[in-house]
Parts: sequence; structure tokens; C-alpha cells
Amino acid sequence: MGSAEPSKDTSERGVRGHRTQAERSAHTRAALLDATIDCLIELGYARTSVHEICARAGVSKGAQQHHFTTKADLMAAAVEHLTHRIGEEIVDAAGSLPPGPQRVERGVELLWQGFSGTLSAAVMELWVAARTDAELKAAIRPVDRALGKSTLALFTSLTGESPSERTETLFWLTVNLIRGLALDAEIGGDAVRRKQLLEEWKRILVGTEAR
Repeated sequence: MGSAEPSKDTSERGVRGHRTQAERSAHTRAALLDATIDCLIELGYARTSVHEICARAGVSKGAQQHHFTTKADLMAAAVEHLTHRIGEEIVDAAGSLPPGPQRVERGVELLWQGFSGTLSAAVMELWVAARTDAELKAAIRPVDRALGKSTLALFTSLTGESPSERTETLFWLTVNLIRGLALDAEIGGDAVRRKQLLEEWKRILVGTEAR
């Protein structure tokens, strides 16, 4: 009698259980970055330690240092990681945006939803800390610049505008409004007033697009 063939379930578990070194490395890196964001949001920068991040990620200190040599590098990479994830979510949602003025209005709404929550809180934690931390400032500055460029590309795709000096001006006005409103939300400002300001800015943008 021949030996029984392994069941399909057993074979699948074996395939799933066997990961390449690159996959294991990517998993470790992602776990560290997600844990870093969680710590920034829950504990703030000052109380976030590499030890706490490693504990939450289930990663050893040696593995962490293999990926990120300093705490500043880890913090900057975490913001970049979160930015990419939110950007992908916005791009996916943008596929169903209606044409015309409603596209501009919904585009601004998507940017607000994406960049006013977790990302805003994490970035604000880092920029406040970077004011007196030269190493952190040097680490997050290029990430912030890259964030600006990628978000500008996203803005032009959401509004249907071609890249131009005028588009870039409208973009930075939108970004700085969203940053200001996000800060207002963090310090307990009036939610009704924030909504009114955002609606007014949408109206202004739509009027500008119609010219």
C-alpha cells in the first residue's frame, strides 16, 4: 500500500509557513514602523522608547538596529510608511470621484480625512520634538519634503488640474489649511467651525477652478 499523500491543508500550511529572508525582513520592518506610529499616537515622542517599540513589535533590539541605526531614522521611516499607506487609500478612493466641481470638493475632503488624523498627530509630535533635536530634524526634513511632492501629485490628480505654479499655490494653501485645522482639532477646537472653514475653502477652490 502506498504512503498517503499529504493533505491539501497541510501542504498549504507548509507553503504559508515558509517565508524567504526578504519576506521576513519586510515583515519585521513593517512591524517596527507600525509599532512606532502606535507609540507616537498613544505615548507621544518624549515617552516613546526604542525598547517599547521593540516590545510592541515583538522584535529584538538587535533586529531593530539592523533596520534602523538610530531612533530618529526609525521615526522618520515610520512617518514615510504611514504616508504611503494613506496615499494608497486616497488613490483607491479617488477612482470613484465624480467629474466637475464635485470632484474638487470630494478631493479636498479626501485629503482632509487622510492627513488630519493619525498622520497629522504623528508628524506634529516629531516636528515639535525636532525643534530642539538636530538629529531628528535632519532625519525627518527629507521625508517632509518628499511628502509635499507626493501630496502635490495626489492633489493634481484629485482636482484634475495640470501641474502649474497656480496649482502649486492652491495646493500649499490647502495643505496649510488642513494642517492648521488638524492642530485645532488636537487642542480641542470647535468642530463646527472647522467644518465651516473647510466648506468655505472648497467653495473658493471650486470658484477658482471655474475661472
